[in-house]
Amino acid sequence: MRLSGRGLRCVRGGREVFSGLDFDATAGEALAIVGPNGAGKTSLLRLIGGLLALEGGSVTLDGGDAELTLSEQAHYLGHEDAMKPALTVTENLTFWAEFLGGDAADPAMCIDAVGLSHAAALPAGFLSAGQRRRLSIARLLTVRRPIWLLDEPTAALDLGSQRIFAGLMTTHLESGGLIIAATHAPLGIKTRELRIGDGGRMYPTNAPS
Repeated sequence: MRLSGRGLRCVRGGREVFSGLDFDATAGEALAIVGPNGAGKTSLLRLIGGLLALEGGSVTLDGGDAELTLSEQAHYLGHEDAMKPALTVTENLTFWAEFLGGDAADPAMCIDAVGLSHAAALPAGFLSAGQRRRLSIARLLTVRRPIWLLDEPTAALDLGSQRIFAGLMTTHLESGGLIIAATHAPLGIKTRELRIGDGGRMYPTNAPS
């Protein structure tokens, strides 16, 4: 499986964020998008996931499920933790499993994988910022999708939770998935870098982060 972008151009609010941007990511690989605030890291993830319209260029997926769109084969983890505060941890995850469709994993197993079993019956509104982030990460495990698009995924996570998440990412990659992550911090796994500078200039590298 190979996910590629060619000549991508992004315009937000009448301002060109970047143009002429290329990238490639293959199964078993993590690509870290790095650069200063405002360079377009989040916008690039949202373009790949179909949440923003392309102003130019193309995104293609080779080797995926021909019956599904790219967005149907990707999980997007954004800045906001998408959950209903009044629902319990288990109820939130059950909702996402039903909403996403497909063969869903046992919510209890997903909750345990991120270390939230003790809070399974608590309303999500009672969770700390780090616990809410872990619940969002559990959503990645509910329904198998090969592409993970992650926006600052380690934000609010303590060191122990970062190690847990690194293990989950490693398992995902070893099972043939791929990860594209916008991040200011190391992910705790081996990555290639796509560096975007001020004004949308691109500085691609193959250096591990």
